[in-house]
This record gives sequence, C-alpha cells and structure tokens, in this order.
Amino acid sequence: MMLIRSILQSIFLLAATQTIAAGHNSMITYQIGDNEYKAFVAEPEGTASTTVYIIHDWNGLDDYEIGRARMLAEQGYRAVALDLFGVDAKLDGFDDYRRETGKLYKDRSEFRTRISKGIDATSKGTARNILAGYCFGGAAVLEGARAGFPLDGFVSFHGGLSTPQGQDYSNTQGRILLLHGSADPVSGMDDLAGLLNELTEAGVEHTARVYGGARHSFTVQGSRDYLEDADEKSWQAFLEFLSEKS
Repeated sequence: MMLIRSILQSIFLLAATQTIAAGHNSMITYQIGDNEYKAFVAEPEGTASTTVYIIHDWNGLDDYEIGRARMLAEQGYRAVALDLFGVDAKLDGFDDYRRETGKLYKDRSEFRTRISKGIDATSKGTARNILAGYCFGGAAVLEGARAGFPLDGFVSFHGGLSTPQGQDYSNTQGRILLLHGSADPVSGMDDLAGLLNELTEAGVEHTARVYGGARHSFTVQGSRDYLEDADEKSWQAFLEFLSEKS
C-alpha cells in the first residue's frame, strides 16, 4: 500500500522544485466582494467531462490539496482546489486556523457564498461537477450539500458531520460519499449514525465507508493520524464514486 504515499511524495517534490506548467496547471485568483481568493487548477490531458472542486483542511490551501488536484488530473479529471480564507489571511498556527474556520462556522451564509462563488469563478462548464473536501473541507462539502448546490456529488474525507440547528438535507441535489475513520475523535460513530439517519429520511442517495481504527486526518501524510491503508482504500473509493454516473 505504498502507491498513494509515493505519488504524493513525487507531487510535493515537483511542486517545490518546478514552475507550474502553463496550460495544464495554474494558480489563479478571483474576487469575492472586496477580497481576493486563489485556486489551483489542474487540467488533464485532453478534454475532461468532470470537474472536481476540492476544499482544503483548516490550515488553508497548500501543497496537500494541490497534490490531490494533480492526482485527479492524472486520472482524467479537471480538478480545482479552492481557497475559502482569502490570500490575505494570516495562517501561521492553530490560533489562526481556529479564527478563520470559526468565522465561517459562525456565518453560514458567508460560508456558502465563498464556496459557491469559488465554483462560479473557476467553472469551465463540464457536464459533471463534484465537491470534495478534507477535514474542515469535508464539513464545507456537507454545507454545500445542505445548501442545495446544483452538483452531481459531494465527498467528505474525515470531515465534520454534525448538522447545524435549523439545517437539513431536504434540498440536496447530488449523491453523498462519506469516507470516515471509526476512531475519529472529532466526529465519532454516533455523529456518523445520526447523519446517515438524516440522509435516509431526506431521501438522499448516499454511501459511507468506515475504516477501522482510523482517526482524524487519516489521509494526511506526515500527520500523527496518517493511516496508509485507509488512505489508499478511501482514494480508490473516491475514484470509484467519480467513475459512476449520477
């Protein structure tokens, strides 16, 4: 199960040593109101019929999401890693991460605006569009699902699973895939069971894959929670989900 680790290591080294190839990969900026945001766009060889929008963890858009976008492009998908904090956000440690995520958790309307405007600014009109995210990004994905974003699928990797008071999944328009660890201390199995009940009651097509012993951030190489087997299996589940027609 060394494949994902080797691919990510190669991609991170490439990002650190090479200029991004024009026409295939690019870092772009866009405006939401008075603030500037960035996105990394990875284009595949040929024409893609599906775009995957990736939302970052709580520490902002970095080489991790860029690496995942490149991996998706290698599979033939157009991938866009979005920035929800803005280019001027100070992200030097846990206090900064809590501040930036806290702003959006407290203002759900702004949370949704940053996701939807980011998608609009980077859209290329592909036939299918998927929203995926890691940790904080997984919670953002579910926010988009509850908001009724007109997308074909929503994928949460070890994301926050709780539903804010007053929200539900009655407007969800796409399928949902939950990739979660059984030992996640942030969103436990009770949270997962509650969400599955909500999705069932709302009539939302959904699938959950649970990885035994996996904790929070099990896909993040270098973190104390990284679990290679769960990383590999969840990535394959993601690719299977993308290959299925909505």
